[in-house]
Amino acid sequence: MARIILILLGAVLVNNFVLRYFLGICPFLGVTGRVSSAIAMGFSVTFVMTLTAAIVWPINHFIIQGLHLPFLEYVSDILVIASLVQIIEMFVRKTSPALYRALGIYLPLITTNCSILFLALFIPLRKYSFLD
Repeated sequence: MARIILILLGAVLVNNFVLRYFLGICPFLGVTGRVSSAIAMGFSVTFVMTLTAAIVWPINHFIIQGLHLPFLEYVSDILVIASLVQIIEMFVRKTSPALYRALGIYLPLITTNCSILFLALFIPLRKYSFLD
């Protein structure tokens, strides 16, 4: 449990993708005009990153590495990310049309956010376990 808390603190304070690696800056700068839009975008990106990590690890561990198909890693990662972004876009459009209009083009652009793809590719590179 202490290791997970240290990983979370490290991700927020030390290894922050936007502040340390300068990844995903476009939505960070483009949507921060209004606080509500910035918070919604932050939750959307965090949701996609968290679920991407949870879905990509078993795919990489059991399918990609298990069947020796490393050439499918990028394709599977992009497919997972695009699917999650579509789910968020449909949810926001249904629940809050005003927020959907405020986020504009930046919501579907989460799919091409390099920080999320970096996270998906970073997991097998660092050989993290599922809980890491």
